[in-house]
Parts: sequence; structure tokens; C-alpha cells
Amino acid sequence: MAFTRATGKHRRSGRTHRTTARAAGVAALTTTGVIGAAAAPALAAEQTGLTPVLALGESLADQIEAQAAAQKQAAEEAAAEQRAARIARKEAAEAAKKAREAKERAAREAERKRLNTYVPPIAGSYVSTGYRAGGAVWSSGTHTGVDFHAAGGTPVQAVGAGTVVEAGWGGAYGNQVVIRMHDGTYTQYGHLSSIGVSVGQAVLPGQRIGLSGATGNVTGPHLHFEARTAAGYGSDIDPVAYLRSHGVDL
Repeated sequence: MAFTRATGKHRRSGRTHRTTARAAGVAALTTTGVIGAAAAPALAAEQTGLTPVLALGESLADQIEAQAAAQKQAAEEAAAEQRAARIARKEAAEAAKKAREAKERAAREAERKRLNTYVPPIAGSYVSTGYRAGGAVWSSGTHTGVDFHAAGGTPVQAVGAGTVVEAGWGGAYGNQVVIRMHDGTYTQYGHLSSIGVSVGQAVLPGQRIGLSGATGNVTGPHLHFEARTAAGYGSDIDPVAYLRSHGVDL
């Protein structure tokens, strides 16, 4: 049985017709202004949808920039602290060096003063018999030193810094002490009643080395003092001139 297409309002339009109608409708909407009114909100909606994305991007950039600035500031502060620490260490080292140098200078000055300080062999005494005085009492015919007035038991002191090279019986000198001074000269202390130092001992100016007496070839208690260029007898020099040259007022 053959079918035939029905005619009338139920007939479906073709593709060409639908396309043409749509185009006509669009044209009509355009002419009436409806599409313009409808399109504007749609475009606005699309543009409004981009705004959060742009805002988020700007916020992230600000955060990155702020973080970079903070890191830079922290680096600059750390560098400044390191420079300050280096300066502080340098200043501390320089201060310590100056302190060491000052201490060393003070020690050298103290040592120089100690080595160059001289005192009389008996405090508050005086020369009772001078150097090179003549008389039969001395085997050489002259006095090879000077005698300081002193009662028996008076403290006798080293006239300067040095080292004891002799401490004991010295024949005509009785009990004696001989000291090699720091400058290479020698001093001798004779007729002692007692000796308070030993050979090899270092002594300082004013240090007690014994007590005056009348041992050996003497007529009474006193201190026989000599200055020498060598340790032994016969190398004597003027004791008064020697002491005065070292600042001792006699």
C-alpha cells in the first residue's frame, strides 16, 4: 500500500526554510532592538566573570612582590648585622692588641726600672773610710773599697739587681757576699756577721743579703763595700763614683 505525505499545518518545514526563518527572526530582533538589549547583559555577565580572575592575579603578584621585598630587607638586615659583627670583632681584637702592647710596655718599663734601680748597701749610713785610703792595715797598702759605718747586726742590702756568685768565708774579708750585677759589674760586701743568701740566687735592689759584723781582718764592726769589674780581688773601681753613677746619693 502506498503512503502519501499529508498536506496542511502538520507538514514539517525543510532545512532551507528553517534557516531562512531563523535569519529573518534575527533580522527582526535586530530591527526592533531586542537582540541589542539581550546581548548587552550577556556580554556584561561574561566580563563580570573575568573580574575575580584578574583580581586574584593582581593579589598574587602583590604577595610575591611583598615577599620579595621582605626577603630583600631581611638579607640587607642580615648583611648589616654581619658587618656590625665584623666591625665589633675587629675593634675587640684591636683593643686586645693595644691592651697586650700596653701590658708589655709596662712590664718592660718595670724591668728597666728594676734593673736600673740602685740603693746604698746600708740605709741611712755614711762612708767612714774612703777609697784608696793608705795604711798598713791593708795588705795592698791602700783601701780597695769603702767602709760604711754600721753597728754589728745592721741589715746589709744588695745595691742593685743581680745574681750571687760568692757567699761564704773570704779570708781577710771574713764572711762575704759577691754579686754579679745586671750590667756585668760586681759588688762585694765584707766582714758580715751572717749571710742570708746563697750562690746562684737572684737578688733585687734593697734585698737583705746579710748582717754587718766584724769578721776577718777588722778593728771593729762595719761594712766593707767594693765595686769591681771582675769577681776577684784586684779589679776594684771607685765604689762611691760607681753608686753615684747609678743614682745613689751619698
